[in-house]
Amino acid sequence: MNVQQKHGILIQMTGMSGAGKTTISELVSKRLQDDGYSVELIDGDEYRKNISKGLGFSKEDRNENIRRLGFIGSILARHNVIVIMATINPYDSARQELIKLGAKTVYIKCDIKELKRRDTKGLYYRALLDDDHPDKIYNFTGISDPFEVPTTQDLIIDTNNDTLSQSVDKLYNFVIQNI
Repeated sequence: MNVQQKHGILIQMTGMSGAGKTTISELVSKRLQDDGYSVELIDGDEYRKNISKGLGFSKEDRNENIRRLGFIGSILARHNVIVIMATINPYDSARQELIKLGAKTVYIKCDIKELKRRDTKGLYYRALLDDDHPDKIYNFTGISDPFEVPTTQDLIIDTNNDTLSQSVDKLYNFVIQNI
């Protein structure tokens, strides 16, 4: 399908590690591209290695990372690109800054018990290690660092209860309705 895309959008996905942000975003991005839309996926892990190299995981550094990614995303959206920003983005103040830039907020909700069960990268396991363990991860969102549930969200996708297919359909339909 060849579409005449007239509007861009910046969507900030937010949720804890392992909730499904990147997986859902990748599948929706591919589907939108297959339909002829111009899409950029800003993956928090990928961009942090380049745009935010040198930033740590303090609240200030995390918020600065989000500001940088949001700035890039807002410029792309002004140029009629659908931008999906898949980041943990744990602080509501940073999310509110992006809302002021015009971003829509999608909360990928999943309870901590399920996140620990999934733990494909072993991050929760490492975050829960004793403080003197050499593999311990400090400042891990949801364990030793806070995750503030969004006070404002345009869409909630509950990956605890929704299948991957349902989650993808919800985000895809949300994007189509908002461009």
